[in-house]
Amino acid sequence: MGNALAHETSPYLLQHRDNPVDWLPWGPQALERARSLDRPLLVSIGYSACHWCHVMERESFEDPAVAELMNERFVCVKVDREERPDIDAIAMEAVQMMTGHGGWPLNVFLTPDQVPFYGGTYFPPAPRQGMPAWPAVLQAVAEAWDRQRDEIVAQGAKMASRLGGTAALRAQEDAELGPEPLDDAVRNLRAAFDAEHGGFGGAPKFPPSSALLLLWAQAARGGSWATKAGDMAGATLRAMARGGMYDQIGGGFARYAVDATWTVPHFEKMLYDNALLARAYLHGWLMTGEPGFRRVCEETLDFVARELRGEEGGFLSALDADSEGVEGKFYVWTVADLRAAVAPEDAEAAVAWLGVTDRGNFVDPHHPMPGWNVLTARGPEPPAEQRERIRAALLSARARRIRPSLDDKRLAAWNGLAIHAFAEAGAVLGREDYLTIAVSGAAFVMGSVRDDQGRLLRTWKGGQAKLNAYLEDHAFLLEALVALYEATFDPRWFAEARGLADAILQRFADDDAGGFFATSSDHEQLVVRRKDLEDAPIPSGSSSASVGLLRLAALTGEARYEEAAASHLRLVAPLLGAHPQAFAHALVALDLLVRPGREVALAGADGADAGVAALAAVVRERLRPGVVLAGPPGDDVPLMAGREPMGGRAAAYVCERFACQLPVTETGELRDLLDPYSQA
Repeated sequence: MGNALAHETSPYLLQHRDNPVDWLPWGPQALERARSLDRPLLVSIGYSACHWCHVMERESFEDPAVAELMNERFVCVKVDREERPDIDAIAMEAVQMMTGHGGWPLNVFLTPDQVPFYGGTYFPPAPRQGMPAWPAVLQAVAEAWDRQRDEIVAQGAKMASRLGGTAALRAQEDAELGPEPLDDAVRNLRAAFDAEHGGFGGAPKFPPSSALLLLWAQAARGGSWATKAGDMAGATLRAMARGGMYDQIGGGFARYAVDATWTVPHFEKMLYDNALLARAYLHGWLMTGEPGFRRVCEETLDFVARELRGEEGGFLSALDADSEGVEGKFYVWTVADLRAAVAPEDAEAAVAWLGVTDRGNFVDPHHPMPGWNVLTARGPEPPAEQRERIRAALLSARARRIRPSLDDKRLAAWNGLAIHAFAEAGAVLGREDYLTIAVSGAAFVMGSVRDDQGRLLRTWKGGQAKLNAYLEDHAFLLEALVALYEATFDPRWFAEARGLADAILQRFADDDAGGFFATSSDHEQLVVRRKDLEDAPIPSGSSSASVGLLRLAALTGEARYEEAAASHLRLVAPLLGAHPQAFAHALVALDLLVRPGREVALAGADGADAGVAALAAVVRERLRPGVVLAGPPGDDVPLMAGREPMGGRAAAYVCERFACQLPVTETGELRDLLDPYSQA
């Protein structure tokens, strides 16, 4: 038994290689088979850490009778949404238009010309709670294809014209971009803020990473909304850190909370959430000095380094929600479990601190077990030494359990997010180990996740890199490499960042309508070429490209980078202030474009110069939106051109659009020059 997925590298696709369904990966073979057999494509999309994807596989895709029906009437295609976000985005947009909702697993039926005509998410094997049975869906779609072909084709033409509507937006060239949407954004976030539990809206509650980074930037800038911005960000970080979505003993965050209180998570751990949240906690520590924010930042990065990092330096994608076929089993504790794991003298403190009760707070509806507890940290916190002793004992006990499965593919985009977090935290916290991890990750991606022509690729596993890279791959890495250059002053990372920026302008920019396409100009032709605009659950490639290009413009003085970023912001300008959760990272880009920024160039003997290090520490001692930093040796970095030490001492040049003030050599002088601008 087996199907064509046995030759794939995606852990998600490999999970389905022994299904009796004749799965094919997306590609020319599947498209040609659909055309030659005149059958619809049945495209089933998911990801390895998706709980309901596993459920539908067990219930339907492993059933020989169901598989026979699928094989007889359709060309069946399995897609890993993380490898192919372009296919996923088209299918998701279509299903949301058809049904009003979306999610994964995502099952969509396409004509041989790739046009979606029917779809949905999870379908049970028998009718349940208003959901039709999967075999009945298959039969109905197959009969419609046979009997109502003309209607399907006509509806498909309308669907094709509606898909990718974002690509039809045009930038208003004369639109004035100003700071007003930034205040509007904080005001509208305030209206949606959950003052009791933190976060925005109700259950399920997702970590609002991009919004938190935006709020901290606005708090750092000052102004009438600064205090409220900081209050919302701080309250949300505290609430998430005390809840069950945060792994209290192993560090790191689960994907989201199923409730409004951050208590019970959906247990999968994604690299992207942890990379973004580590930065949000780092920014919170810079703004407030709260030790708990720094601790969660470091525990999260330590989790990533320990459990989501490969030997070659790349970062792995995700840990599953399930172990032994049960969601959350690896993470939950009974009172007896906990008491058995810790020293007797620590048991009462552990039970009280972590909120463990005989009744429990978590029930898996498929495997109801009494007394299961997701650990929270809402009780009295033990002294630091006892707290770490409890954590270590529980972590050791948990390590003996059967672990969730690991999605060990390395995605270029998500690696960029992780590199960024380790680089920034390493520089700010003085953690050389984090900087080493960031450098190792960047060296891996820029060395191994490329084709023979040096173009970036999407994914790597087992020594094989493949698939065209998307805008988000280039953009997240652009932001990361600028941050890594600022952290290390190694001109290699500046040069690599510039190469990525040039690729974005050459292969992704829409010179006619403005903004950026999600796929490159040499990507395979799909039914539409989309533009990704919304920054949820992670920044869009378009917003990230704008931020990265603006930061690079500040280091180079090249207007073309700034103009490309501005073209995207003009595209979404009417939406920014009114929809801040959807456009939080675009708002970060707007902040960089319209509010005062500063370029700081440090001149000294080399990057290890104690004077240079002392001046750099001043720049990094607080959150300074709009400030970029360059230092020696300065090879090919335009901001460093002509910068010399003063009287043999390291010197700092503070500039605005390359117009520089007289250099200073004292840390206090540099602080005086910078602090007013952070508040501008």
